[in-house]
Amino acid sequence: MNIGIIGTGNIASYLLEQINHNQLTNGKITAVFGRNREVGKGLSDRFGIDFHTDFQEFLKAPVDIVVEAATVEAAGLYVKDVVASKKDLVVSSIGVFKEIDFLNEVKTLAESAGTRVYLPSGAIGGLDVLQSAKAAGGLKHVQIITRKSPASLGIEADEEKVIFEGSAFDAIGKFPKNINVALVLALAGIGVEKTKVRIIVDPAVERNTHTIEAEGDFGRMQLQVENNPMPSNPKTSLLAAMSILAVLQNRGQAVRIGN
Repeated sequence: MNIGIIGTGNIASYLLEQINHNQLTNGKITAVFGRNREVGKGLSDRFGIDFHTDFQEFLKAPVDIVVEAATVEAAGLYVKDVVASKKDLVVSSIGVFKEIDFLNEVKTLAESAGTRVYLPSGAIGGLDVLQSAKAAGGLKHVQIITRKSPASLGIEADEEKVIFEGSAFDAIGKFPKNINVALVLALAGIGVEKTKVRIIVDPAVERNTHTIEAEGDFGRMQLQVENNPMPSNPKTSLLAAMSILAVLQNRGQAVRIGN
């Protein structure tokens, strides 16, 4: 399995280290696309990959699956072209699917092209429970309470306070780089308008904390995950990068656990 990556940031570096150096999947990253020529050349020299600054040339590279590890804006520009080129796709910037019409458009395109689009679980858990509860139409309430440090949110704060309370749709609009977890939770469950989000900035916390609450015909669930940030970027949870790695490891497995 040959893997391509869109982006040259922290997640791309993590995946290159784990896959090309530590050989944690049955494949190898062979091509990377990005705009930063200096960083790209460094990655190329270090990991022996082809670096592209022209996206159409990148799409011509012999890769089986492409990982978007850039930004919501970049994802909006490139994901449709990846799917149309008949390559499987892993989307890291799930906020690009805030508009459900765009998600449905990509889904239809993937079905036509015979490709798969993977949305990693990111920095949370419990998605199997929500999908199972949703299958019978009995999922009634879903909420995520996210507690992060000021550095993680990219703001200044001297004390703990709630900085957002509302729907997942509005949360993604206000915090597109920080709250992908809310959108993937909403897509797995009852939708972006009905899924409730509360974001708390807390200077005392060392780990990003997500508490997921759900209720329905199945019963009740409460799940809390405390995430260590990536050492190179406090705005990204290490588990988010690891969830992408898990998607790549599990692709094509004869036996899969969970949904």
